[in-house]
Amino acid sequence: MAAEWDPASPGVLVLPSGRAVRGRSLAAPVAPAERPDFGLYLSEQPPTGIPWPFAWIRWRDFRTPSDPDAAGQALLEAWRRSADERVEVACRGGRGRTGTALACLGVLDGVPAHDAVGFVRRGYDRRAVETPWQRRYVARFPG
Repeated sequence: MAAEWDPASPGVLVLPSGRAVRGRSLAAPVAPAERPDFGLYLSEQPPTGIPWPFAWIRWRDFRTPSDPDAAGQALLEAWRRSADERVEVACRGGRGRTGTALACLGVLDGVPAHDAVGFVRRGYDRRAVETPWQRRYVARFPG
């Protein structure tokens, strides 16, 4: 679709390359004008009722992905799509798993892994990436 997120919209994180990705809570409603072109959803069970293309990563709350290799591929796909599509990343609360995934997208976009959590906390949510093992996952994420 080649639509872009408004960088001033809630939850939008602008990556160093200028790509913008939206993070949100799955509980937050999505207005028709704010629908993504692609979603990456992080939860224990696959999401239902999503009317746009998406990928799902099995990811328990407060943890890291169950399958790190599959998660890496899904994150790479989301990052690639963010070049010309409106991509969103979401989990139940929109902070821990979402923040971790956004930090990984930052790493893919050139943010040094040791700076990625701070980058997401400054640009998305100051409480993003909630647990020590999520921070460790980001620090070890292959960019």
